[in-house]
Amino acid sequence: MSVTLDHVTRAVDGMATIRDVSLTLQRGTLSVLLGPTLSGKTSIMRLLAGLDKPTTGRVLADGKDVTDADVRQRSVAMVYQQFINYPSLTVYENIASPLRVQGRPREEIDRRVQEAAKLLRLEPYLKRTPLQLSGGQQQRTAIARALVKGADLVLLDEPLANLDYKLREELRTELPRIFEASGAIFVYATTEPSEALLLGGNTVCMWEGQVLQAGNTSQVYRRPDTLRVAQVFSDPPLNIVGIEKRNGQVAYAGGIQAPATGLYTSLADGPYRVGFRAHQLEVANGIAGRHAFHATVTVTEITGSESFVHLNRDASNWVAVLPGVHEYEPGQTLDAVLDPDNVFVFDAADRLVAAPSESL
Repeated sequence: MSVTLDHVTRAVDGMATIRDVSLTLQRGTLSVLLGPTLSGKTSIMRLLAGLDKPTTGRVLADGKDVTDADVRQRSVAMVYQQFINYPSLTVYENIASPLRVQGRPREEIDRRVQEAAKLLRLEPYLKRTPLQLSGGQQQRTAIARALVKGADLVLLDEPLANLDYKLREELRTELPRIFEASGAIFVYATTEPSEALLLGGNTVCMWEGQVLQAGNTSQVYRRPDTLRVAQVFSDPPLNIVGIEKRNGQVAYAGGIQAPATGLYTSLADGPYRVGFRAHQLEVANGIAGRHAFHATVTVTEITGSESFVHLNRDASNWVAVLPGVHEYEPGQTLDAVLDPDNVFVFDAADRLVAAPSESL
């Protein structure tokens, strides 16, 4: 099966929430909708599910126009951020409920419930009610109910957002295995780049109702088509600085000049914007071949395994993520260091013109 959005636009009260989106999803694939709040992720899911109809454009299933088909005529299951279970039913009956509505035989219901429970590690809890479960177990129950329905299209709208860190990490590692075993089309919405990278599959970067770039997740992350895509796919926020290349030299905004080495050597003379993620910014002194900027520490956040060092440089705020514990004090001055082989370079139209090699 395939599902296609064909030049779809959706407007509410005259305001476009989806803008000319074309997208095709194939059976057995996982597509992550990545973007900030109000970027259009949920609107895309509602169009795919048939809960909303596009203002213009078509929705196709295996090439057949289903734009006007009711949601009950579509093979769709959806799991929301707020996990929804029937509180008076056991976990077993919650999972079995869509099969009972379909009138499936008792033996088939039991087999499919047991398979879903095994897949989602819910076998010890089948006789409990949802209120006797942890948050992660309740969300797994909601996912199991969606899977057991046998839908061709499974939509997960930020399903882990309300869980605590430990439960999110547990389910994030389990979900790729669950997706692979199911064989359905999965669409997963998130605001977190790290979640998209962990889940793998394909990523659709969204901004203000538009699809900016879609493709293999690691490829989109490594080679963002535009500055905006790099910003959507960066957390902490992407660090940015303007440059001007002239006669073999690079002048950074704020007065720093350096030889045009690394990725800068292939650039034509002119203005560019350089983007670099937090892990691409180092804090050190006197590294040969690197470009150093005097910066002032504003705050340091220590997680234990990493330190997030927030810096102010020439009225710009940058973030560096350093391995280990680094106790820099607010107001301390240090050198923020860039490797000219490990940055993204965008032209005046914010299109990518140079990117690090995949080995970096």
